[in-house]
Amino acid sequence: MPDQLRIAALLLSAVVVAVGVAVAGKFVGDGFRDGRASDRYVTVKGVSERAVVADLAVWPVRITETGDDLGATQSRLEQDVDALVVFLVGEGLPQESIIRGRVEVQDLLAQAYRPEGVEKGRYILAQAVTVRTDNVQLVDSAASRIGELVKMGVVFAETGGPTYVFTGLNDIKPEMIAEATQEARAGAQQFADDSGSTVGAIRQANQGVFTIGPPLGWAEYNADGAIEKRVRVVSTIDFFLRD
Repeated sequence: MPDQLRIAALLLSAVVVAVGVAVAGKFVGDGFRDGRASDRYVTVKGVSERAVVADLAVWPVRITETGDDLGATQSRLEQDVDALVVFLVGEGLPQESIIRGRVEVQDLLAQAYRPEGVEKGRYILAQAVTVRTDNVQLVDSAASRIGELVKMGVVFAETGGPTYVFTGLNDIKPEMIAEATQEARAGAQQFADDSGSTVGAIRQANQGVFTIGPPLGWAEYNADGAIEKRVRVVSTIDFFLRD
């Protein structure tokens, strides 16, 4: 091969290699830059709260009677339960919202480890009456006046009072998630402003757990007894930051 052709071939090969190195360098640089960009994000929290009102009341009322004659004791228990039902209906609660449970009988003398000196009150009978209704105000009013039956000799076992439930959580979830996301983005924007960046897309999001508790000022242990409720969710979101 003539020297001129050999030199031209060598020059062409050098040019091809140089272009290849330059292109590869660009790809490596772009990949590094993109990788660094993917690492630039900020983690923020967004909170959404709503004041709601319970729309379901569940109120178990347990009545007890004691005596030595099983039949007579059961008759008194039936009279007490009837008096309770009459009271509840008189308070405006519909008959279909009142559910009578089964009668429970305890014979103290039939127990393997019966107490000594049992002479009176051999039988302990109990029956629960449960009110379940969406009219929470009627239940709240009746619960505050049930002491009138005590004056008539009706004995109640401790049941903790009515439980008030909010069942509409699924209806407000989408709006609350949107509010929490907006608040989180506002927090991310503050970080971006401080660092001279802009907020990009969401990198990762954790919706958080919805909690239904009592209104402010109520003790957490008495949350079930509050008609007014506070729904709260805290979302944790990662936002990309861009230059």
